[in-house]
Amino acid sequence: MDTQPNVFTPAQLGPVTLRNRVIKAATFEASTPNALVTDDLITYHRLPAAGGVGMTTVAYLAVTQGGRTEGNVIWWRPEAIPGLQKLTAAIHAEGAAVSAQIGHAGPVANARTTKATALAPVRFFNPMSMRFARKATRADIDDIIAAHADAARYAVDAGFDAVEVHLGHNYFASSFLSPLINRRDDEFGGSLENRAKVARGMVTAVRQAVGGQIAITAKLTMADGVRGGIPIEESLQTAKWLEEDGGLDALELTAGSSLVNPMYLFRGDAPVKEFAGAFKPPLRWGIRMTGKKFLREYPYREAFLLRDAKQFRAELKMPLILLGGITNRETMDLAMAEGFEFVAMGRALLAEPDLINRIKDDGDARSIRSLCTHCNKCMATIYSHTHCVVTGSPTPV
Repeated sequence: MDTQPNVFTPAQLGPVTLRNRVIKAATFEASTPNALVTDDLITYHRLPAAGGVGMTTVAYLAVTQGGRTEGNVIWWRPEAIPGLQKLTAAIHAEGAAVSAQIGHAGPVANARTTKATALAPVRFFNPMSMRFARKATRADIDDIIAAHADAARYAVDAGFDAVEVHLGHNYFASSFLSPLINRRDDEFGGSLENRAKVARGMVTAVRQAVGGQIAITAKLTMADGVRGGIPIEESLQTAKWLEEDGGLDALELTAGSSLVNPMYLFRGDAPVKEFAGAFKPPLRWGIRMTGKKFLREYPYREAFLLRDAKQFRAELKMPLILLGGITNRETMDLAMAEGFEFVAMGRALLAEPDLINRIKDDGDARSIRSLCTHCNKCMATIYSHTHCVVTGSPTPV
């Protein structure tokens, strides 16, 4: 008997029923120039909601002002709630659920634009901001964990159906997980058990704060693709601990490091020229000269994270969300056949917000192909207005 779920059937995510198993992944929108919700941001998420996704994920909503990646990012505070309520209402009106990605950028934060001190496991230099992140104290860590709980409560007030705790890409929690970055010799350094305390503490605090009111997921790096960085064996153990802790309704598996190897997640062309053009000299010149070392090129293939993700599927019982190179019905069906409960899509939905409806309407023909060329030139647009340079979608309001 074939028990493989159809990607277009409803699915339970914690207390939330999604109309299908497709989630729009968190991709920074560059639509909040004053760190508040805009009509542009609402349109950015309303389009894929109208286009058929089961849930869209708003990125990136920082738990503190200093936890932002850069100065235009929204952080959780009372002033932001009315706009977020308007956003969630617009998504719900299209029949989709909506998740809020919450987290602290840690060493990834651009302290020059956030006007706040960046924090890391150890003193750490960020070449993008030309600033040092300060070594986080025990009090800093406690405050950041508590801020995640506060963010989850705000998310409930704002009408979100779920939160996604950011444990990836060398953001704060991930930088503690990284043996390359985390050189501490206290209770948060050394062994993986110590290095995982921040990530586990964040998820536990969020669960304790909201109980079963909303769904709780997390984004976890399987491997960051850096020598001496996060290996898949350690990430799998962290995932097992997160499962044992009981705080998650699902886990989304990702890869790469925003600090040193972003293309390990964004497979395909490396847009060095476009990336350099997004900055002013001298950083522009530096990127042009050394960009190939930072933006290492990895060939694109469908479901490019599946091989690593299958190791997690084999050893975990909790629902898993497969990310990376999912652009057509065959790949979605493959994910379901391999035991993944959900699929997450980024670039393909940026290019075509209505892609899911088109694939669904295509039925068994399976003839629909994404217009995304994996050129990755969209990466450089996050510094102005995130959009697909091939299709122009979405256009600013």
